[in-house]
Amino acid sequence: MTDIQAHSDSLGKVGYLSPRSFRAKFILVVGAAVLFDLLLGGGIAIWNVQHLSRDAANQVGEGLTEANQEYLKTYIETTALRADLLLEQVHSDVTTLANTMQSLSDHPEVEAAIGTALEKSPAFSTSLVYDQKGGWAQNSAGASSAVSVWGYLLGPDHQPVPAAQEQLRNSEILGLLGPALMTTGSPKLQMYYVGPKSASIMRATPYSEQAQTFDKLYPGHNNGPNFWDFFFPGVYEGWQSWIANPASRPVDTDIVTTAPYIDAITGKLIVSFFHPLWTADRKDVDGMAAVDITLDQLSGLVQSVNIAETGFGFLAMSNGNVITTSKIGEETLGLKSSDQSGQGVTGIDRSLKGSTQEAIASLALPSDGSTHILHINLKRNGEDIPHLVVLKQLKPANLWDGKGIVKETMTLGFVVSEKEIYQSLIAAQDALSSATSRIVNYQIIALLVSLLIVFIAVFAISGRITAGLSALADAARRLQNKDYSVRVDIPSRDEVGAVGIAFNRMAEEISFHTENLEKLVEARTHELANANTEINELNKKLKSENLRLGAELDVARHIQMMVLPKPAELGAIQKIEVAGYMEPADEVGGDYFDVLHDGSRIKVGIGDVTGHGLESGVLMLMVQSVARALQEQGDEDPRTFLEVLNRAIYKNIERTKTDKHLSLAFLDYQDKQITLSGQHEEVLLVRKQGEVERIDTVDLGFPIGLESDIAPFISTRDIPFDSGDIIVLHTDGVTEAESPTGELFGLERLCESARKYRDCDSAEDIKEGIIADLMAHIATQKIHDDITLVVMRHR
Repeated sequence: MTDIQAHSDSLGKVGYLSPRSFRAKFILVVGAAVLFDLLLGGGIAIWNVQHLSRDAANQVGEGLTEANQEYLKTYIETTALRADLLLEQVHSDVTTLANTMQSLSDHPEVEAAIGTALEKSPAFSTSLVYDQKGGWAQNSAGASSAVSVWGYLLGPDHQPVPAAQEQLRNSEILGLLGPALMTTGSPKLQMYYVGPKSASIMRATPYSEQAQTFDKLYPGHNNGPNFWDFFFPGVYEGWQSWIANPASRPVDTDIVTTAPYIDAITGKLIVSFFHPLWTADRKDVDGMAAVDITLDQLSGLVQSVNIAETGFGFLAMSNGNVITTSKIGEETLGLKSSDQSGQGVTGIDRSLKGSTQEAIASLALPSDGSTHILHINLKRNGEDIPHLVVLKQLKPANLWDGKGIVKETMTLGFVVSEKEIYQSLIAAQDALSSATSRIVNYQIIALLVSLLIVFIAVFAISGRITAGLSALADAARRLQNKDYSVRVDIPSRDEVGAVGIAFNRMAEEISFHTENLEKLVEARTHELANANTEINELNKKLKSENLRLGAELDVARHIQMMVLPKPAELGAIQKIEVAGYMEPADEVGGDYFDVLHDGSRIKVGIGDVTGHGLESGVLMLMVQSVARALQEQGDEDPRTFLEVLNRAIYKNIERTKTDKHLSLAFLDYQDKQITLSGQHEEVLLVRKQGEVERIDTVDLGFPIGLESDIAPFISTRDIPFDSGDIIVLHTDGVTEAESPTGELFGLERLCESARKYRDCDSAEDIKEGIIADLMAHIATQKIHDDITLVVMRHR
């Protein structure tokens, strides 16, 4: 022990970085070589490569960015010029017609002579036929133009009043000139003339049943006092204000245009251009000449924009309403379309301000004639994608905004992904990156060669340096095998020698404590075994309890499905086909659906208990049982039926002390009529012709189980239900079903799906079609609420 202690004291005098220490020897040989190679060779090479790559990328990027932006400016300015030329061509056409009619109006003797001559010609005759049902007069098909005289312009003999008769004669020229003008210039949908307020007849070419169409789409138009105030309020007065003050024109032209709207006759999206006609003394308005064009040409021009792979164009009004763009443009801009009804016309609303993309919703359209280039980020699959937006104003025009005449300046826009437009820049940067990688790889190879040289040098002296470490490793293995008598003899006087001495001391202490440690481990092992036994017993009990609860839920679900109407019961019903679908969100659902029938009396019920699970399922079974009992008792009055059912359910809820209640509605069918009672979701009624009626039930009842007496709230509604009609009932689990992106299925989709499948052979096929659409919408999303759907079809 004295020798060992002395050796330990001697080793203790060796410094941490003494030349005799193991660490000093390792740093001296390995560290110097590695650091020299990394710092000198690798550092300088990598710095040079990065500097060169950065400078090259900046120069290429600046050049390509300037070139791309110049290309986009030229492209949008050329496209804007083409759009302006297209609109100017339409202006030229309507001006030609207006100037011709204005010249005749300024020379009434010529106008009357021409009109009289044309009236005598069978090809241009405007012999009117009075329509008893519509209350207007119109010429027969085959004429070159259609002329309509509204009821308020007809006398007691159903003939036009003198002022209207004069307008008929004076506007005959449209039947002569209209067909020729329709074939020249830009493509037009129709050209027409409307008389002044005192005699606002309408003449249009080519011929169409315009009066019949107006009766169908615009009820009340024939009641007067004039055409202008009903269809285009504010236009006539705007022109009159121009006579008093020519400087009040928003734009220096007589032509007024409309925002795009749905044409009543063709159903197409069109724009109308109005040119006023003045009295000979230029003191009042004497009617107008007008041209309707479709947006096909303008849309074709905008949708033909081709930039990179997915770049597109769009055309927007000054209020942000996008009147044309491509399908990919509508998706990228995040636009939502909705019809907007006005007085006499139906437009579309697809505003940038309503975009789902935040950058588009806040996009400011230009207020001058310059070309603007903006950088924005658009969301795609949760990722921000940089895009370029290029904006250019078209020439201003006078616009009828539904109330009066205002200045309108449309904006042409281009949108393209920066990644696509700068594809060549990205390719250049990739090439530079590849070159940089090659240089770095060569540097790594050089580093590996240097390390190999260092390794050979270290290996040459490793025998002496690591001899002590090998002895320690061998002794550690023997100690691991419980040979506590092992000792090491390391002659070196460095840190390894000090470790050897410490190891020997540790081996002595381990040998001393081994016996006591083994006894302690044995005691702890026994305690752990007892604890493990207790845990196993608890696990068995928990597994048994889970099996019991699962069996109870299975029984409850089985009972719930057993009481649903069976196909054989539904098939036995005369005149009415009924198909139902129920899918609980949990093992036990809270939706109610039942069909009760007795001879010609059929009662269909649907309801939704708050929440879902076992309690909701039990309450649903209560409702089914009470409803069946009341039906068997013969309660035919829907109000009494619902009132008694509520009292029974309310008392059961009080007894069970639950906070559940439910919405509930019943449909009683007899003799081609449905009597609807109770408060639930909207009832959808699809008529044989495809019209969908949405019937609100909020005023027909009160939630069941909330109050003991709901008689004051119960009401009924009678609905005709004839052959070919379809009724769709649902719970909110249908309309609130979510897609993987969180979008609800919604009532509009349900209406569209019902309309799509209305011609199927059976109610079961209609139900399957709607459920297929619903499941396609849900896809992989988890179902959060019970889903119930009932389809009734009158044979």
